[in-house]
Amino acid sequence: MAVVEITSFGFLHEAPPAAHLTIDLRHHFRDPHVSPELRHMTADDEPVQAAAMATPGVLALVQATAHAVTAFSEGPSAGVVTVASGCAGGRHRAPVFARALADQLRADGHSTQVRHRDLDKAVVER
Repeated sequence: MAVVEITSFGFLHEAPPAAHLTIDLRHHFRDPHVSPELRHMTADDEPVQAAAMATPGVLALVQATAHAVTAFSEGPSAGVVTVASGCAGGRHRAPVFARALADQLRADGHSTQVRHRDLDKAVVER
C-alpha cells in the first residue's frame, strides 16, 4: 500500500498545495463558519467535527477519495500519493475531511501523514 500525504488548506489564504488529488469542499458541503457558535472553533473541536461529518455526501466523498488514492497507488510508478483538501478558511471542513480520509486510508492499509496548513490561522471574515 502507498504512503499518502494529506494537506488541508484554505483557498482564501493562498494557492492550493500541489497534489495528485485536490478536493474542493467549498460549495457542496455545509460550512460551520456560518454558525456563530462554531466560527471561532476549529476542526480540533467536536462540535465542528460533528457538523462537518453530518453533511450529506461527505462520507461518500471520503470513501471515493480513498478509492482514488488506492488507484493511484496501484499505478506503474511507485511513490507517495498526495491529496489536498480545501475549504474557504482551512479551519473547519478541510481538516475534518483530511482526518476522516486518513482514518479510512489507514483502515485500508495505507500509511498516512496529515498536515493542516491553515488550521491555526485567524478566522477569515467574509
